[in-house]
Amino acid sequence: MHIYRNTVDGTLTEPANHYEIFNPANMQSLGFAPESDEQEVDRAVQSAVDAQKSWAKRSDQERRDIVQKVAHILEENSEYLAELITREQGKPLSGLGSRFEMQACVGWTQVPASLELNPEVVYEDDERKDTLHRVPLGVVAAIAPWNWPLMIAIWQIIPAIRMGNTVVLKPSEYTPIATLEMIRLINQVLPAGVLNTVTGDGNIGSKLTHHPDISKIMFTGSEATGRRIIEASARNLSPITLELGGNDAAIVMPGTNIKAIAMDLFWGAFLNAGQTCACIKRLYVHDTDYEEVMSELSSIAGQMKIGDGMDESVLIGPLQNSMQFEKVKELISDAQKNGCDVREFGNVPDKGYFLPLTLVGDIKDGQRLVDEEQFGPVLPIIQYSELSDAIASANGLEAGLGASLWAHNTADANELAPRLEAGTVWINQHGAIHPMVPFGGNKASGYGVEFGIEGLKAVTQGRTISIKK
Repeated sequence: MHIYRNTVDGTLTEPANHYEIFNPANMQSLGFAPESDEQEVDRAVQSAVDAQKSWAKRSDQERRDIVQKVAHILEENSEYLAELITREQGKPLSGLGSRFEMQACVGWTQVPASLELNPEVVYEDDERKDTLHRVPLGVVAAIAPWNWPLMIAIWQIIPAIRMGNTVVLKPSEYTPIATLEMIRLINQVLPAGVLNTVTGDGNIGSKLTHHPDISKIMFTGSEATGRRIIEASARNLSPITLELGGNDAAIVMPGTNIKAIAMDLFWGAFLNAGQTCACIKRLYVHDTDYEEVMSELSSIAGQMKIGDGMDESVLIGPLQNSMQFEKVKELISDAQKNGCDVREFGNVPDKGYFLPLTLVGDIKDGQRLVDEEQFGPVLPIIQYSELSDAIASANGLEAGLGASLWAHNTADANELAPRLEAGTVWINQHGAIHPMVPFGGNKASGYGVEFGIEGLKAVTQGRTISIKK
């Protein structure tokens, strides 16, 4: 059985230990992932430190050209990596699945390589001229999650190296294999030490984030871990970009054509079997539209094939791991015990972490499925009578990653959008991220932004040069 390896200083390392990775769709072994020890973390960080100054000295155009070569490597190996994602993470190859994730990896590599972040004259008069330059921070610790393991790793890696930083990446211990293979491949065109990996559980992540040579931390994951990372950053006063839990609310405004938006609502909620930070996790509908919303979403859910994502006809895969599987089952069970209208759809395979697509009606704020982020294929649908009540409910939790308004008249929705407490408010769409558009959370969903020019600024520090004329 194959043992996968970390990349440190441009070479594959021999693992101190390893552990087995299984396909969540059928429980078949995929091979063994390396398990780093503290010494490997030290070596990886030191490699990044050693490479950083020479990497930063290269011209901006040279770094941009190399990043474009990374995009080419990702494109060339897209199908190989997509199949690994499906076998390891569970999402289907087809539809908005692993091939889609690889397309995103290519796009989110090409766009930062195309952007210019030139020095900015911030003040000038007859006596002085002040110019703001953006310079790299140093070594970036990047910690990626298991739900979109390659795409989110790329979000962290590419802006950092594009701006002259070096990176030590820790993929999730649940989904390391595809990520390690991606890093192995793109290291073919990167100088040694610019991009390194370590693997393991939260102890290795803690060792990385507490390391004295880390200059910036980027993390996507749970709020609880995010709070620990904030504490770790205090040692070095390291700036942080945190993208934490979502529990996004969507509000369908009265008078909206339900049939026209039903498919977008469905995928807004059930993309990657609901295992997406910016999925719809709470759907608020006017009481006059409730039955139609339930009917339309039920009709769509009943048509979806659930199963092993290597089957091209499958559009809904399994939960990725037993922890998440058990959590979602518990939330559904709690809704059933509280008398909610629980409707399940789809034939679920016997093996694997599969759950039916589940719509839950007759549910209110304050119940666990509404208040706790489910991160799975189940959607609570909550009725409201007044829009002001729906907005208060949407804002009533500490989560504030995304939110959406659905309306016949977009002008009405646009007028209400600023009242929603979220990093992004979408209108007649949900989760529609773009590599040019800044993305980040409010409240307990994190802070800092990624993507576009603002994302490049987030992996640099300002340096003002002031000239007396």
